[in-house]
Amino acid sequence: MSMTIRIEIVSAEAKIYSGTAEMVVIPAILGEMGIVPRHAPLLTSLKPGCLRVIVNASQEEIFYVNGGLAEIQPHLITILGDTAVRATDLDETAALEVKKRAEHELAQPTANFDYSRAIAELAQAIAQLQTIAQLRKKLNVR
Repeated sequence: MSMTIRIEIVSAEAKIYSGTAEMVVIPAILGEMGIVPRHAPLLTSLKPGCLRVIVNASQEEIFYVNGGLAEIQPHLITILGDTAVRATDLDETAALEVKKRAEHELAQPTANFDYSRAIAELAQAIAQLQTIAQLRKKLNVR
């Protein structure tokens, strides 16, 4: 049996996931990080993106987090997501609409244009679409 690490994923609304994994891949603020058992202690901010829990060689759970914090200890990972949802619960149509609207606002700004909000919405929509793509890849669906 291979070594595992405990993982807890919590959002402001509820506990999303609790279990063990052989590896966890998180969207850290400076880039994607792979965490394995006995990792050095670390506290890092998260950016919107795909969080993958590799339970074992044949099972993987995929989540979307919209920022937050990750606390890594040698035998425990705690994800405190601003928002965290299972990839299967994401709405692709809504993400595409938000992406399209944000791109339009950035291309043709109006008088009450909020640049930082448009950029944040665009980043979140793209991260959701990438998470959906990861899920489709896992399920071999187009």
